Amino acid sequence: MTDSLAHPHLVFPAAAATGGPRDIVILGSTGSIGTQAIDVVLRNPGRFRVMGLSAAGGRVGLLAEQARKVRAGTVAVAREDTVPALREALSAEYGAEPLPEILAGPDAAAELAARECHTVLNGITGSIGLAPTLAALESGRVLALANKESLIAGGPLVRAVAKPGQIVPVDSEHSALFQALAGGSRAEVRKLVVTASGGPFRGRTRAELAAVTPGEALDHPTWDMGPVVTINSATLVNKGLEVIEAHLLFDVPFDRIEVVVHPQSYVHSMVEFIDGSTLLQASPPDMRTPIALGLGWPDRVPDAAPACDWTTASSWEFFPLDQEAFPSVGLARRVGELGGTAPAVFNAANEECVEAFRAGRLPFNGIVDTVAEVVAEHGATGRDTSLTVADVLAAEEWARARAREMAAVSEVRA
Repeated sequence: MTDSLAHPHLVFPAAAATGGPRDIVILGSTGSIGTQAIDVVLRNPGRFRVMGLSAAGGRVGLLAEQARKVRAGTVAVAREDTVPALREALSAEYGAEPLPEILAGPDAAAELAARECHTVLNGITGSIGLAPTLAALESGRVLALANKESLIAGGPLVRAVAKPGQIVPVDSEHSALFQALAGGSRAEVRKLVVTASGGPFRGRTRAELAAVTPGEALDHPTWDMGPVVTINSATLVNKGLEVIEAHLLFDVPFDRIEVVVHPQSYVHSMVEFIDGSTLLQASPPDMRTPIALGLGWPDRVPDAAPACDWTTASSWEFFPLDQEAFPSVGLARRVGELGGTAPAVFNAANEECVEAFRAGRLPFNGIVDTVAEVVAEHGATGRDTSLTVADVLAAEEWARARAREMAAVSEVRA
């Protein structure tokens, strides 16, 4: 088999496993991905050694507890004002034992990501994960990437510094594609099929979505995630981001990446080959499976999460995506094809619109509608689409400000 797509440019190639515990850093340890990563580590003593943990700083008690349980050497927080509370929480956890090193400030996670270790798991939510992603890659670390926004916002930047095979995808969909792609060569791949649960509003029309409340949008039927990711799943913006991410990771054209709704969330994504075969990766909806694969690759971590129970009858359903009710995926494709700073604008505007929706300043349909307006205005201004870190930051700042302005106008009209 030649010209393999099993391990494309950004994805970590199979290699001989090394003996002894693997040194890892977990970024975003108090979030959904981070807490599940800690669980994987604690249930596999001797396999992983946690060199450092990072968090925003809003849950210092949990961060201190995690640090003690995994014996982390360094703890980082983005908010410097939380250091006294963190030090107090650590003292309560550690007693007379020496406390771990504390890093603090907006660059703390990036500093930790560059420290000596084998693998950095980036579980930070939002485009603030871009700097730690670049720091880990530039320092030669293997990057287990759950922070899709950093790849979306800084795709060309990430691709420029990532060595062949340096990234292990941790999103369940991209982990599934990564595994299924091992079944054929590049020339044999017809398309990638990304599955979506459909969120809490599957089957509703656009008109029926108009009155959706934040509480309803945060009630995901399958996954337990943070508020931004959960609402992104409700609007299917999350799936649009994943289409862009799949393109960047696997170098497959957008017209060969399809989204299909699969409410049960057991099939995490599929690869269709030219002979009519489709290979899929299936497991119960539990993020510990792709997290463990990201931390342990090329080894699989035994019993990382429960497997499918084939002794019990079950049905798996698949439905086409309703593009009218959920226009976010189509918008993301157009943004991805534009490239440059357009994906950063898309992501940043969406984060602001999600916050406006949660605060009652935008209706549910207004999230994607407003993002589309911001993206269109960005393109219409003829803004420079050449990409540097400064370009990304400037584009995001502009997009956030413009989205807030549009949300404010929408609130006044309402």
